[in-house]
Amino acid sequence: MSAPPATALAWASADPYAAALRAGRGPLFLRRSDGWLLPLEVERWCARADRVDRDVLDRCEGTVLDVGCGPGRLVAELAARGRAVLGIDVSEAAVDHTVRLGGQALRRSVFEALPGEGRWDTVLLMDGNVGIGGDPRALLDRAAELLRPGGLLIAETAPADVDERVHVRITDTHTAAGAAFPWARLGTPALLRHARGWERAGQWTAGGRTFVALRSRSASSSAEPPKRTALISSQRARKPSGESPVPDR
Repeated sequence: MSAPPATALAWASADPYAAALRAGRGPLFLRRSDGWLLPLEVERWCARADRVDRDVLDRCEGTVLDVGCGPGRLVAELAARGRAVLGIDVSEAAVDHTVRLGGQALRRSVFEALPGEGRWDTVLLMDGNVGIGGDPRALLDRAAELLRPGGLLIAETAPADVDERVHVRITDTHTAAGAAFPWARLGTPALLRHARGWERAGQWTAGGRTFVALRSRSASSSAEPPKRTALISSQRARKPSGESPVPDR
């Protein structure tokens, strides 16, 4: 499956984004053509995983793929726990930052070929990354290809009830970098509407942030889906079965 080139190239070549990651602070925004600005939380992304992040990571199962890992706080936290985890990001600055923190990361779009396709236990779409590519249905379909049958997707949604497709540029207060690229903003109701073919595994709010957990359909789901708890925070992380999809570096 090929990458949406506008999105991948815009993030990969976005000098304000790389500069913000190197500095560990913003201001940084996604700018719509009408001038509307969506602030990007660079300081939080570049800090250590916070309490809300750690709660999300407690819910992860087995091997974890962090899609759009940014500067790598989640990858680093999971690696420090001894978990098998890989981050992917189209930004070289983000991948370099993740590796410096001690995590494994590849410069890759989620729509390109990836290690361990069909064998990941958990896929993360945090920090607004449910908007990647501007087509939520295509992104959910791709996540299902990456997960094992019955695997877990945890997505962070917009706190507002919103479902929009936009074209944006990455900008600081002075510079807008690269061509406009497609993005999506989804609240929880919108994501659930797009998640046809997935089982709902839970939804929650913490620290003003909102999250949804979904399960890909298992091979036996055409009969009767397995009973699972509505919230997975109490489940212990499972050891991955078989070969780990995380590449050795």
